[in-house]
Amino acid sequence: MKICFVNPPFKWEYGKFSRESRSPAVAKSGVLYYPLWLIYAAAYAEKQGFEVEFLDAPAKRLDTEESLKKIAEKLLCDVNGEANEINSKKDNIDADNNDALIDYERKIRGNNSEVECLFVLNTSTPSIESDAAFGKRLKEIYPKSFVYFVGTHPSSTPEETLKNFRWIDGIARKEYDFTISNIAGICAKFYDVEKAQGTNEAEKILYDELSHLKGISYRMNKSVTVSCKMTENESDIAGLKTDGKFSARRLYDEKSKANIGESHNAGEIIHNPDADYITDLDEIPMASKFIKEHLDYKDYFFAAAEYPEIQIFTGRGCPCRCNFCVYPQTMHGHKYRLRSPKNVVDEFKYIAENFPDVKEIVIEDDTFTIDKKRVSDICELLIESRMNKRFKWLCNARVNTLDLDTMKLMKKAGCRLLIPGIESGTQEILDNIKKGTTLTQVREYIRNTKKAGLLVHACYMVGNQGETKETMEKTLKLALELNTDTAQFFPLIPYPGTEAYEWAKTNGYIKYGYTEYCKEDGTHNCVLNLPDLSGEEMVKFCDDARKKYYLRPGYILHRLWTGLKDPNDLKRSLKAFGQFKKYLFKK
Repeated sequence: MKICFVNPPFKWEYGKFSRESRSPAVAKSGVLYYPLWLIYAAAYAEKQGFEVEFLDAPAKRLDTEESLKKIAEKLLCDVNGEANEINSKKDNIDADNNDALIDYERKIRGNNSEVECLFVLNTSTPSIESDAAFGKRLKEIYPKSFVYFVGTHPSSTPEETLKNFRWIDGIARKEYDFTISNIAGICAKFYDVEKAQGTNEAEKILYDELSHLKGISYRMNKSVTVSCKMTENESDIAGLKTDGKFSARRLYDEKSKANIGESHNAGEIIHNPDADYITDLDEIPMASKFIKEHLDYKDYFFAAAEYPEIQIFTGRGCPCRCNFCVYPQTMHGHKYRLRSPKNVVDEFKYIAENFPDVKEIVIEDDTFTIDKKRVSDICELLIESRMNKRFKWLCNARVNTLDLDTMKLMKKAGCRLLIPGIESGTQEILDNIKKGTTLTQVREYIRNTKKAGLLVHACYMVGNQGETKETMEKTLKLALELNTDTAQFFPLIPYPGTEAYEWAKTNGYIKYGYTEYCKEDGTHNCVLNLPDLSGEEMVKFCDDARKKYYLRPGYILHRLWTGLKDPNDLKRSLKAFGQFKKYLFKK
């Protein structure tokens, strides 16, 4: 069997929908994030010996039918040994020979019922209904397949998701690298037992083993009784070693002993305890190696980075408690787990050797700079290996995590730009959202970045608890005072699973469904309406703030001067501006 990792199509007619963004949308700047979570899980599955296929539909702006066709081409290459022959014949079929083409399509469809596959579908809040519809198509086309959802949305709403979309087999919640490989092992055993002993026996084993697997929510498709517990000698999931190629890590829940002998009815939804977070991140293969083999890096664009760029994680989790931040609350938790400095720099070296035209590396950790000693160790290794001469890099960096000396070392090591979440010009609002920073720290941080020669892309957000028209103006005033190289202004978009969502939902500030999280064209929509501040007012403020910020004569001259000193940065700015101008100048 295969594991097919899919980033499904959505809003392809308007642009590239970026699910992996902390706020998924078709970005006004043209940004498309790499689907890193999906990439890491797929890379780990390959490492375990599974045969993996990967489709990132938004990267190629594929529609539903084009995506299904691509999947068919990927999956049917092994069915009964026929597909390579069938596909080679298709290449020789005259486009005008309709009968021959129909015969080809009939053979393809006839093989679908034989496909044994685990589909892993990336999802997001605004696209969840479309993602589910795509999953339904897969189940209809490949009736023997299993379809599992992953991502922030189903991790936060597993009961709701499985109730609403009854054709989905289950959800691998939160961090799912190991979980997916374990599910695949169980599915592989299901297929083997089904061939040898029939479907009934295979389903008994399937649900018995799923009942002990941490980190999943799933639906019982028939009535079964959990009959046994794996012994210590059977710590690897049964079925994973059937062909001698691979074995996956044990993720069974010891507490599930209490469930032994329990009966479950068909249609019942089961939520197993969360999986343990991965502690040794060096064990996960490098994202860049998988990107090299399966994706086209030129499809991806990050407006703050020089193009082309590659994104990586050097750690997961964030110890900070910002109430709006999605990933720590829904995916990777609040403990910052780290790749070793050597492992990180080895990936820089790999990218240097295998992507000769990549200009910048984007470190996607929520807060790369939490551990200053580790940052310094990485910087020293980058300098020692001369990777600082080969690459520029940027990272997310909180305003209370860096001093001037560390910034200077980062600059020497190739760091070009920092991205802090400044959020608000009002201390009370920063306290309300549990930001853990002060305006004094903000000002000192920006002063130090200028002394160190680091560029800054500042993030501002309106609509949080305590926001008024007056506090929004204070935020703009602060942004103009700080005068960072670039800045973004957005209304708060509260996502399920976050404290901000619970606050907004409990108080009746969100009155829209998930599909309204994006506009028709896939761009962000403000779903929030506060008692004294409407969503329309927040959107207008952000639109006006961008104009006031970017159309200042002094700012334009500053950017031109920066561009003269660094032509690559000027190119990057012009590329981003080309994408952004239609929104900047709209009436």
